[in-house]
Amino acid sequence: MMETPLALKLKARIARDGPIGVADYMEACLLDPEHGYYRRRPAIGAAGDFVTAPEISQVFGELIGLWCGVVWQQMGSPPRVNLVELGPGRGTLMRDALRATRVVPGFRDALSVHLVDSNAALREVQARTLAETGVPLTFHESVQNVHLPDGPTLLVANEFLDALPVAQLVFAGGQWCLRRVTLAGDGGFAFVADTAAGQAPVAVPGGLTPREGDILELCAHHARLANTLLATHAARGPLAALFIDYGHAATGFGDTLQGVAEQAHVSPFETPGETDLSAQVDFQSFATACRGTGLVVEGPLPQAELLGRLGLIERTSRLMAANPQRASEIEAGALRLMAPTGMGSRFLALGVRSGDVAPLPGFDG
Repeated sequence: MMETPLALKLKARIARDGPIGVADYMEACLLDPEHGYYRRRPAIGAAGDFVTAPEISQVFGELIGLWCGVVWQQMGSPPRVNLVELGPGRGTLMRDALRATRVVPGFRDALSVHLVDSNAALREVQARTLAETGVPLTFHESVQNVHLPDGPTLLVANEFLDALPVAQLVFAGGQWCLRRVTLAGDGGFAFVADTAAGQAPVAVPGGLTPREGDILELCAHHARLANTLLATHAARGPLAALFIDYGHAATGFGDTLQGVAEQAHVSPFETPGETDLSAQVDFQSFATACRGTGLVVEGPLPQAELLGRLGLIERTSRLMAANPQRASEIEAGALRLMAPTGMGSRFLALGVRSGDVAPLPGFDG
């Protein structure tokens, strides 16, 4: 098999500098300026590498849009509000959300929409998807480059946290060691425990006792996101955020790094730069980072529970009645989002708000 340009670049780097950390490998595969996966591939949708919830059912985006409208009303219906989406994909969620919020008086007139995506090709798709919405759009290449007007902020992020690079530690010889990526004997890549560097500092949550070979994943970007974006803008106006992603509610041991290509799981070493990499979100870690900045955290809840509380069944029934020729398709999409052994339980929702915002819809029971 012909090697990808990024594979050659990474091999040269490892040969020159030695094994690299898992987080460095993941960041290079996704965000390398020349060959990174998210820099060049519009990979969402039936013809892409993966399908997200907004692509499965329009009801998903509609409910999130109405969630935003209700939170805005809870804030007192301010005349200006920032609506931010992290990782907006093809713009499908935002399109459906904005369509649904036409029933919220004054909301769309107050909106300034901000879309944060490192993929230039997807930013072009988003601009086309949202061209007819009639709301002002601002595009940002990274979280670090987001500069919002002072005032209230609503933020949504569906399948964004799972793409943040994670470091991996492995418990070997009675100590935690950094797990790195090195060159394998067959010319490919392999994982190795860096025992020579000595014990890696790590605070393991209470109740967890590591055994030989256990892997612990840490995401430094959780604290950066909580501080750089959430807390910064919460200090400039009321803030409410909704994060939905696949992951686990409590920190635990395990290797969750995976590659996805053409909607199938593959090795993380498969065609670097042309394979999507992700890791399950440690919601306990992210929640702890948010609380550390003074923000209020609600959840996490299973996706099915949140969508059910927000009215997915009722909205789906009305949509099926209005579109009888598509009723089976609409029902199938809703069932997929709510499946108790699939997306309904594997995806979790977390609410984050500043102290001056009321408990968030869906999280208040």
